[in-house]
Amino acid sequence: MGEKIAKLGIKRDNDLMYYIKNGDVWATPRKKPGQPKGKAGKVAQAGVEMDYSKFLYYLDGDGDVARKERQVGGSKRKKSAKSAAPRKAAKKTGGAKKSTGAKKATAAKKGGGKKGGKAKGKKK
Repeated sequence: MGEKIAKLGIKRDNDLMYYIKNGDVWATPRKKPGQPKGKAGKVAQAGVEMDYSKFLYYLDGDGDVARKERQVGGSKRKKSAKSAAPRKAAKKTGGAKKSTGAKKATAAKKGGGKKGGKAKGKKK
């Protein structure tokens, strides 16, 4: 949460996007499918002195102008051995194909496709 700079109490509309430009509050219509782009308009004159290099300015939930200190440089990421090692492409194994008769024989042994057969893993 940032610090409040100017208390304006602007009632927000969900169809508009609000931003701070040259110390004043501006709003532009949100883009909707099939509609042309709308024009931005000034909503309120806040007269805020802005320092773009150090702070980020926005309209908070209460409709007031607020600012937050910029994060310089972002967060540092750890280098892990897993991400540093190059990945090898997986090879497909082209084993010998079984004949259709062998497939039928293994299916008959397993009891696949039979109704009313014994359930696997259950002993009576």
